[in-house]
Amino acid sequence: MSRIGKKPIALPAGVKYTIEDGKFNVTGPKGKVSALIATGITVVEKDGHLIVERENDKLSGFHGLTRALVFNAVTGVTTGWTKDLDIVGIGYRAELKGKGMVVFTLGYSHPIEFPLPTGIEVTIDPKQLHLTIAGIDRQQVGQVAADMRSLRKPDPYKNKGVRYTGEKLKKKVGKTGAK
Repeated sequence: MSRIGKKPIALPAGVKYTIEDGKFNVTGPKGKVSALIATGITVVEKDGHLIVERENDKLSGFHGLTRALVFNAVTGVTTGWTKDLDIVGIGYRAELKGKGMVVFTLGYSHPIEFPLPTGIEVTIDPKQLHLTIAGIDRQQVGQVAADMRSLRKPDPYKNKGVRYTGEKLKKKVGKTGAK
């Protein structure tokens, strides 16, 4: 049995869901998100909780996955998802340009304009070194954060670049003098 698949999902007040054509559509105070449900997996509501069930043991791999996708959708429409990024380096910074554009200065010869997809909001601290990416779709928030990090990955020798907040980095030793 899937340990994750057996866990019930709390259904908060004000959250409505529908299941149609293999999709779990959920609507809440923050918006609407849909998650895919594998064939042979059913979502049942019991006592204000959602329970994910499967037909047979051949679907055990999809049991936990479907439960996780449904949980992410329900959490997204109630509280939302966030990712934090830090920019480290002299002269490195980010600033908002309008509503849907973030402009990065990361040591290249030109500034990098990063357009934001719909449903994603970015807040930047006054020092322009810390970004918070927020949205209701967990996959989309994580993908935008990964794309921003890939603009200038942390350098292994100086640790300069864009990194996740709290990310542990291994700093490599540089050259030593000849003996």
